[in-house]
Amino acid sequence: MNWKRTLWILWAANFIVMAGTSLVVPFLPLYIETLGVHQLSAMEQWSGWIFSAQFVTAFIFQPIWGSFADRHGRKIMLLRAGIGMGIVTALMGLVVAPWQLLLLRLVNGIFAGFISMAVSLQASVTPDEYSGRALGMLQTGSIAGALIGPVVGGVLAEAFGFNGVFYFTGILLILASVVVMVFVKENRTNFQKTGEKAKREWKALLPLMPVFIASIVTQAGMMSIEPIVTLYAKTIYHGRHLAIMAGLVVATSGVANLIGAPTLGRLGDRIGQRKVLILALIMAAVTYLPQALATGIGVLLVGRFLLGLFIGGMIPSLNALVKKMAPQNMQATAFGVNSSSLFLGNLIGPLLGSSIAAAYTIRDVFYVTMSILIANALILIWNRSLDHADRDHPVNQRV
Repeated sequence: MNWKRTLWILWAANFIVMAGTSLVVPFLPLYIETLGVHQLSAMEQWSGWIFSAQFVTAFIFQPIWGSFADRHGRKIMLLRAGIGMGIVTALMGLVVAPWQLLLLRLVNGIFAGFISMAVSLQASVTPDEYSGRALGMLQTGSIAGALIGPVVGGVLAEAFGFNGVFYFTGILLILASVVVMVFVKENRTNFQKTGEKAKREWKALLPLMPVFIASIVTQAGMMSIEPIVTLYAKTIYHGRHLAIMAGLVVATSGVANLIGAPTLGRLGDRIGQRKVLILALIMAAVTYLPQALATGIGVLLVGRFLLGLFIGGMIPSLNALVKKMAPQNMQATAFGVNSSSLFLGNLIGPLLGSSIAAAYTIRDVFYVTMSILIANALILIWNRSLDHADRDHPVNQRV
């Protein structure tokens, strides 16, 4: 299979999925209000539950679907995720009460896993020496979709109403599944033989525990500030067009991700993903310092852009390490566990950040996040169990 051709097909599918799933994010609290919840505190509570619900069930089911993919193939898991989420998301446009929306978000989390399975499929067809580059480029599809989705969602909500956006999102997710079904080819024979002959034991994933822990800590650190960064921008910017500036603060790091992900992915192919991951963690932590000390919006925007550059190197490096360290017959399972780790980080991070901001100040969240990222880097420096993944690089083998 031509790994480059697969990369561009999966890039397009990931873009469609992330654009679709992020369409509903900007107006989710407003949609809850139309369901009969009008008190501000109740809206905030329901919004938190409904937003987080999908992460809870996704965290539980990702390893299960990964194990299934190791036995039956990754492509069928992509179709399961895309079609399942498409149908469930379209049904969200029909709800008449917030508890129904909460229930559907929980069900949606069961079907989730399109992005992680796309990563697993791409990793399975990409040579080791190009894995960082390929997985970094694949991530840009998700990033680009996440950037454009909220903007398009706002426009569609104005034109067709909140319900129409859910229907449109469902169509997009099913469209991504059709793209994969028609254009992606997978050698299922290899999966069948592997599943029959290999003894699949979960203990084989124990050497990957440092990677899984790094995924949890990294994502939690990143997400600790994301939900409240616009509130922080409001405290240091007092000019006109606050909404536009708040949007820029969020979008700037995402735009920088598009540059950082493939660039640091290629660097990882040359010097090793563990080294790039440590570098990205340390430099990302450093970029939080000017953000914490910012007294004007310009410094905050520069800090957010620099942060985005180094964030782009983290997830592709972690995924490349999973590919290189996981047993061949359990790679999809390993990617499923790593995806669960990221979902867990998504849950922990906002809770941590909001708790610190409530107890102290928003600026303190930056300092705590810096400490978390640096601690993660120090653990990876101290833990030498990932060294062999770097030594397997052709460049290092010639030295």
